[in-house]
Amino acid sequence: MSDSLPVPSTPPPHLLGAIRGPADVKALTPAQLPQLAQEIRDELIAVTAKNGGHIGPNLGVVELTIALHRCFTTPEDQLVFDVAHQGYVHKLLTGRGGEFFRKLRQTDGASGFLYRPESVHDAFGAGHAGTALSAALGMATARDLRGSHEHVVAVCGDAAFTCGITLEALNNVVSSTKRLIVILNDNEWSIAKNVGAISGYLNRLSTSPTYNKLHHDIEAFFRSFPTGVEMNRVYMKWKRETKDFFVESSLFEKFGLRYLGPVDGHNIDALVKNLDFAKHCDVPVLIHVLTKKGKGLDPAVNSPEKFHGAGPFDPVTGESLKSTPGAAPAYQEVFGRTLVRYAQADPRIVGITGAMPSGTGLSHLAAEVPRQFFDVGIAEEHAVLFAAGMATKGFRPVVAIYSTFLQRAYDQIIHDVALQNLPVTFCMDRAGLSPNDGPTHHGLFDLAYLRCVPNTVVMQPKDEDELVDMLHTSLQHDGPAFIRYPRGPGVGVKIKDQPALVPIGHAEVLRDGSNIMIWALGNMVADALRIAARLSVEENLSVGVVNARFVKPLDRTLLLSHAACIPLLVTMEDHVLAGGFGSAVLEALQEADCPAAVERIGWPDKFVEHGNNVEQLRATCGLAADDLYRRVLERWRNLSAQQVEADA
Repeated sequence: MSDSLPVPSTPPPHLLGAIRGPADVKALTPAQLPQLAQEIRDELIAVTAKNGGHIGPNLGVVELTIALHRCFTTPEDQLVFDVAHQGYVHKLLTGRGGEFFRKLRQTDGASGFLYRPESVHDAFGAGHAGTALSAALGMATARDLRGSHEHVVAVCGDAAFTCGITLEALNNVVSSTKRLIVILNDNEWSIAKNVGAISGYLNRLSTSPTYNKLHHDIEAFFRSFPTGVEMNRVYMKWKRETKDFFVESSLFEKFGLRYLGPVDGHNIDALVKNLDFAKHCDVPVLIHVLTKKGKGLDPAVNSPEKFHGAGPFDPVTGESLKSTPGAAPAYQEVFGRTLVRYAQADPRIVGITGAMPSGTGLSHLAAEVPRQFFDVGIAEEHAVLFAAGMATKGFRPVVAIYSTFLQRAYDQIIHDVALQNLPVTFCMDRAGLSPNDGPTHHGLFDLAYLRCVPNTVVMQPKDEDELVDMLHTSLQHDGPAFIRYPRGPGVGVKIKDQPALVPIGHAEVLRDGSNIMIWALGNMVADALRIAARLSVEENLSVGVVNARFVKPLDRTLLLSHAACIPLLVTMEDHVLAGGFGSAVLEALQEADCPAAVERIGWPDKFVEHGNNVEQLRATCGLAADDLYRRVLERWRNLSAQQVEADA
């Protein structure tokens, strides 16, 4: 017996660090792919634990994305990811790993979504659900028209099929192209648990043993022949001519797509075989892939909604890293808990959301007054029309949708709610910046798209107590009302025991002034008060502050009284300048033929990128606290110099 010590085994070489692009993925042996998948999961968990991000969806598509890059060659072939919540793995496999990926959703790091300027491998940008199939169909049709032969693949989550736009595209596939591959990534979740008939249908389709066995056995028979492409044509002809006598068609086959699956979305070999088969089909194909959201991180598997888009967390326990002790409650928390009280007191009040119960705060209503809560899935247009219908029956619907997502329901806002002057309240979370998410999620356009709509009341609170008052006011108002408020914590004020009615169209003077009057909206009120105090101390100026509260109707009486006697008016808003609050002030002054000097402060006419935080992004756009102070002071000095010159 030998006394020598055992020789330690050499650990396998690190694979992910050597991936510079899809060619490196293709060069790996099948035996190396499980190791690559594990290294990707380790990297995803490490990076999102530090930066936050959409960890659950990405952990679920590791094997699927590897298989896609084994079978297709980007950027020649186009992979179109729906929403791009599942795009992190694609980034890692297309040369965006290392330090760039480790700064995910941070300044100078990778975007949290697919973004065409970032890489030629990102065929189409996305941040809202349901767009992949339409975009991919457009690409495939354009390919056919120009006579090229690249593959186009749409990677859609199952929740995308609750979006009207996806169903519209599905209805047009067979009339537009004969070559398109659609991946249905079925994990039974969007952000919250999927709802509705489509979700139930997919569940039955994926769990029916008779349906799956017949399909798999017949497909295996036809695939056993060496001439796979020709036999696929024979199989399709057989399916058409037997009229579902042996095997009932899936919903997708009724739309003209060849259905394959369900396929284990974590079996790379099975995925590759189905993708290769689909590449040679002469009809559009849908591959139904079953994945586990959060696979590889137990807390994400057990709490899919929490880990859909998580903040920084402990990578071992999954516990969220604690926020600053004593921080004020988030606006959505205040909204959600307040609505529960109102709904408990009035059964006519209902809450409606589009797959965002936790993000909007409506999860409290769902838990405590479930009969008055409705989650319609990722279907914002339907949410607004649904609310309009309820309003005609005497209910008081409260529609809670992020500002950026409400853009999708603009026609319903105008045609179905405002035109009929229905009492629907819209609570628009994430108005302003969602810094880590970037331009697809910044709510910087709502004032402009709402201010021009007749019959609407548009308002923004300066703090969480005023949010409660505005919600109370809107529920007493006989018409459409929109309340916008930012992401994150309020300012920490005490909320009154009983809410107060806010006089519609009346601003609030917080500080008098004779030299400058700052009209600020919402979260910019605090900035305005600081600027006013600093100008008073450092420049001996008399600076007043108005909490505008309403963009529509604007308090024209107070505005014109200030314009008549105060040399400089300043407007401040957390919104783009074009068409926003400052524009409303200018229009009111012009209509009254009042030539007042106005300095408008807001976001510039460009899409704001993602970054570390709001403060950093404000600084890049000239909106840091010192920048605001200097702008107001410089405008005052210029006006003063002009007056001296005119008096000389």
